[in-house]
Amino acid sequence: MLKKKIAFFIGILILMILLIPTLLVSMASAESSLSKKTNLASIKEWKEQPSTKQIQVPTQPQPTGDILLQGPTVKVYLTKEKKIVNYPLEHYVRNVVASEMPADFHIEALKAQAMAARTYIVDRLKKSHLSDMKKYGDAHVTDTVQHQAFQTDETLQRNWGSAYQEKIKNLENAVLQTSGQILTYEGKPIYAAFFSTSNGKTENSEEYFSQAYPYLKSVESPWDQQSPKFEKTVSMSIQQMATKLSQKSKKPLAFPTIASENFIITKRSTGNRVATIIIGDQKWTGREVREALGLASSDFSWEITGDRITFRTLGFGHGVGMSQWGANLMAKDGKKAEEIVMHYYQGVRIEPHGLK
Repeated sequence: MLKKKIAFFIGILILMILLIPTLLVSMASAESSLSKKTNLASIKEWKEQPSTKQIQVPTQPQPTGDILLQGPTVKVYLTKEKKIVNYPLEHYVRNVVASEMPADFHIEALKAQAMAARTYIVDRLKKSHLSDMKKYGDAHVTDTVQHQAFQTDETLQRNWGSAYQEKIKNLENAVLQTSGQILTYEGKPIYAAFFSTSNGKTENSEEYFSQAYPYLKSVESPWDQQSPKFEKTVSMSIQQMATKLSQKSKKPLAFPTIASENFIITKRSTGNRVATIIIGDQKWTGREVREALGLASSDFSWEITGDRITFRTLGFGHGVGMSQWGANLMAKDGKKAEEIVMHYYQGVRIEPHGLK
């Protein structure tokens, strides 16, 4: 009997020894499977979580060639060839800047000029009727300073010769970096007047032109004294002067005597230019004298020696808006194009033109 019990317990023990490893492997497998499912669920949940970190992709400038093809078409009347040529807006702006400002000026000055040039043409493109273009077909502008000076690619290549590639690259960079930008005041394109060199101050628009523009106000421009065009002199005989003035006024000019006492400045402008002056028996504006005698500026003084008169002028141009040499020298002092245009055009904003 005892032998049977011992045999029974030995059998159970053997059975347990055989079953326990199998049970352990099964449990381990189940735990591993559960762990894998848990891990996969966690990974899926992590992938589905929205990312709170925004990746900033830097905006790369488009190739210059593409920029020059952008914008609406500008129809330019070439006065010498008597024909109309079509240029994409940005290409037109590049060639205007090439014609209006030295291509070796500082890039920030060229950018300021590009914005001014673009503003002018965009304003014209937005108008349904251009009364000054009746004799030029359906052109938007001529290639003269009546609108904006403009030269074709072929003319620029011929004029610049071997320097063409270097100069055109500077201009294209200015256009590229300001592409589509114009100057606005109360949401409308401004009259972006500009000129070469001031006498140290710009002029209020109403003191030279017939219309007052709130953004064309007299501002300081001391940089211009470094311009090679800051001071000019021109000499002529008293008779030549009298003839030119008489042609302007359409009546003969009388002098009691040839003396400085017959030249009396009666008023100066805010920009310290001659506003009104009496010459002989006639009263003139400084602008009229400047235009009649071909003077560089309406800030002029004079000296009479014998039968000749020598005029000394400060500045070059009408003096309203942006001084180009002032812009260039501001840029060399570290000013950006945005600072330049906002100095010379008071209260303006830089905005996209919105044309397609």
